[in-house]
Amino acid sequence: MIRKIFFSSIPILFLFNLLLVSAQDNTNIELLDIEKNKITTIPTNSKVQLETKKIIEEVDGIVKKFNPIPNKGYLVKIPLTQSLRLENKWVNTLIDEVFIIIPQEEKPYLLIFDNEHKPYFFTIKTEIDPLLKTLTFPF
Repeated sequence: MIRKIFFSSIPILFLFNLLLVSAQDNTNIELLDIEKNKITTIPTNSKVQLETKKIIEEVDGIVKKFNPIPNKGYLVKIPLTQSLRLENKWVNTLIDEVFIIIPQEEKPYLLIFDNEHKPYFFTIKTEIDPLLKTLTFPF
């Protein structure tokens, strides 16, 4: 009986291990051209991670729009290689990925999800040009 349980659990453990490995491999940065609805991907690197961390540390307010996703512009999804703690007067959470929203006619801002998958849209006081240069996307 124990032997049957042991041998029947091996495939389950194997599948669980595959899921963990595939989840850790998702380190590509994704750029969505909102108007064209086209996604481009590139692998992340340490420069991108450093610039993203600087941007997260410069959160200074909340986006106060009814519909914060623009009709024209870009959305950049950056998975973080190490989770970062974002602690301010609006949220206290660990984040695994950051979305940078770059509207065509406005300043960029961030979209972050907390532990309960609740979205937060934040304004930032730093420039994102150093990050955009590291990404080498055709903006």
